[in-house]
Amino acid sequence: MNRIKQKIIVLALVVMGTIAISIPQTVGAACQPQPDKGLYCCGGVQTSLVVCDQTGGKDAGTTQSGVWGILLLVLNILTAGIGIAAVGGITYGAILYTTSSDSAEQTKKAKDVIRNVAIGIVAYASMYLLLNFLIPGGIFQ
Repeated sequence: MNRIKQKIIVLALVVMGTIAISIPQTVGAACQPQPDKGLYCCGGVQTSLVVCDQTGGKDAGTTQSGVWGILLLVLNILTAGIGIAAVGGITYGAILYTTSSDSAEQTKKAKDVIRNVAIGIVAYASMYLLLNFLIPGGIFQ
């Protein structure tokens, strides 16, 4: 089992490294946004993930600050991560359930995993709805 965990960790590191390398970054004051190519400028750095088109300033309001843009990016990434983790959890529970044969203990474990994933999805959806209700204009646009 340790070898499987090691392989999963190595695979995750390779995927994260590939993503980090594939993000184009050009440091310089003369950053030129190219929206047609999916490249934007944020603080003089060309990026394909962060869009800093918030105007900022003293009278701009909350939704036009750079912090707001970063908050939106983080919450969108978390939402995608929760979805990926939920699919992985359901898949793991389904594999446990399928391979349980006549083992009552493994069947119970599989049902617990699937139930916990469902509870997690409901909890995250509740948090998402609460944030949209509490924050004027909603948090996701």
